Amino acid sequence: MLWVIALLLGLVIVYLAARYGRFRSWVEPVLSIAVAVGLAAAFLIWMSESAPEPPAPAPSPPPAGLAPSDIVLENLAFERNQSERSYRLRGTARNTSAITLEYFRLTVTLEDCPQNGCRRIGDDAALVLVRVPGGETRPFETFLTFPYRADEAPTAPKWSYTVSEVRSATRQ
Repeated sequence: MLWVIALLLGLVIVYLAARYGRFRSWVEPVLSIAVAVGLAAAFLIWMSESAPEPPAPAPSPPPAGLAPSDIVLENLAFERNQSERSYRLRGTARNTSAITLEYFRLTVTLEDCPQNGCRRIGDDAALVLVRVPGGETRPFETFLTFPYRADEAPTAPKWSYTVSEVRSATRQ
């Protein structure tokens, strides 16, 4: 709306300057100063808007008291899924602490160990969303994918895993 008023005012000034010579003699310096002030204001606004934003606050550390060693995985069952390289992992998570678990990250390593000669196939990490109150056990399920060619499918799979990045519930 302000630009419409400025446009109309500008058209009136141009008309009066073209029509009356005396008006033109004093309006030219005034308009030159007004344009300079407007450009300076636009530059200052542009500089203030393009200033870098303050950095985001660092994420708060997870609440103290819950550690990966507090999570015990039991009854793990690895089943080949429909895809050749995908496996379904089912098991139970037992929380030995008094704090409620919200989720944990599970890193699984697959090795092929026929006749005690192991060959590492690969690793996969899964975020397991399971809410386990302190001192209780809950079932969980996740999927894992490993990189190997179809003709190199493991004949004697050996699984190893580690629990990391445990997160407790914010509300107990």
